[in-house]
Amino acid sequence: MSRKFSVVIERDEGGYFVASVPSLPGCHTQARSFDELMDRVREAITLCLKIQTESDQ
Repeated sequence: MSRKFSVVIERDEGGYFVASVPSLPGCHTQARSFDELMDRVREAITLCLKIQTESDQ
């Protein structure tokens, strides 16, 4: 099953890209490059959903 999430991406003072997923509280990550950020945000979403599922059981 495929799900879509909106991701907010900003750049901080240190030049890092920072991503957060508004519909998943606490789901955020950062990286030096945009490509690395996209890999990390996919991983963060997967982990947040796993934790959410486990806490619902």
